Amino acid sequence: MPGESFRFIHASDFHLETPLGDLDHLPPQLQSAMATAPRDAAAAVFEAALAENIDFLVLSGDLLHPIAAGPHGMSLLLDGFEKLHAANTPVYWSAGIADDPKQWPEAVPLPPNVTLFPRDRAVAIPHQRAGRTVCSVIGRSSEGRNTLHVPGYQTETTDEFTVGVGHGIADANALAGARMDYWALGGPHNHTEIEGGAEAGAIAPGSPQGRSSDEPGPHGYVVVDVDAEHTARVRRVETDRFRYLNVAIDSDEIRSAGSLRNLLGQKIGSLANEHGGRHLLVSWEVTLDNAEVLPSVGDPSELLRNLRRDHGQSNPAVWTTRLSVRPPHHYPKSWQDEDTILGDFLRASKKFAGARRVATSSGSGGESTSSSESKDRLDLMPFTEEHAELSSTASSLLGDVPADQRESILAEATLMGVELLRGGKPSWGRKS
Repeated sequence: MPGESFRFIHASDFHLETPLGDLDHLPPQLQSAMATAPRDAAAAVFEAALAENIDFLVLSGDLLHPIAAGPHGMSLLLDGFEKLHAANTPVYWSAGIADDPKQWPEAVPLPPNVTLFPRDRAVAIPHQRAGRTVCSVIGRSSEGRNTLHVPGYQTETTDEFTVGVGHGIADANALAGARMDYWALGGPHNHTEIEGGAEAGAIAPGSPQGRSSDEPGPHGYVVVDVDAEHTARVRRVETDRFRYLNVAIDSDEIRSAGSLRNLLGQKIGSLANEHGGRHLLVSWEVTLDNAEVLPSVGDPSELLRNLRRDHGQSNPAVWTTRLSVRPPHHYPKSWQDEDTILGDFLRASKKFAGARRVATSSGSGGESTSSSESKDRLDLMPFTEEHAELSSTASSLLGDVPADQRESILAEATLMGVELLRGGKPSWGRKS
């Protein structure tokens, strides 16, 4: 049946106790902005809640760990709650793992407009406006799990639009079975939508501010507008002050631009326009398909310094957090066939790259033993014994390289050797 239109903001995962990462060597002019970025992004949610003429604010967990966040985090949260209380705006808060209700100090009472849902059961609250119920908000705080226990949300059916609030993720079938019109979820730090979870959407808006290169792209909150026919429109709003980006580059792009330095300059200009108004923290992953593009790449360490100098000092800045060059898998056959030290080196590298350890079964009991399918498996221990000045730690690391790292280390060493033998610089393959 027709109801009334209403609007609410859904936000989560402020994590006011967690600073930004991947920021070594950050220039001084960015350090203060970096320190306040999580608080600024969270404050933007409360500012929007006061300015957007919303009916209520939904918070789906992990806002802060009260002890780890300290007085600054607590004061920001309480100040936002008090301002919304003065504006007669209710807050419905389903706590997560970091903001476990048991961690909240008893000496710090929440304002009366804030409903902190209990951990042991789901509670349905009719949200009213002018004495008339416009929707039902059903919430439950987390019991410390990363997944949402959907069966715990079973309540009596209602004709009102229903908003389920919880911290954690569940599959679409489970969420749909609870018959919520909108699921306000928390937990993922990146914006996540679970298709089919609810008619209006099953959404985890992510953190208002990303914290590392594992949380790339836009961050913010969502505004949900529901009309009288219960049709909802969800709009994303960005609040991040710093934005992490992971950018992959291949050899074809380098060839087209003439050099890696030209290409990165072009990409930085495009990224600055696309994500304007905020600082960008970019991790570059360069993959070389063959060695012929090497002259167009240059020295990664020098290029990293230039990128930080030329693009990391502006406001907003585009700061390169990492420049990683993946060595090519193949080198020209003519190089390998040379009757030179380079040819010998590449043939030896190819031989060692082909060595693999395999598991075999022996004996009637089916016991497993390890053997090598090639006697040419690379063993660095004899080389370490020739250098008495090496520490025992260095010798151990060189002589016992983990199996899952041998291939990448050999590829980097091969590229370094190729550059040295061809008169280049030995910095290839290093991550800066």
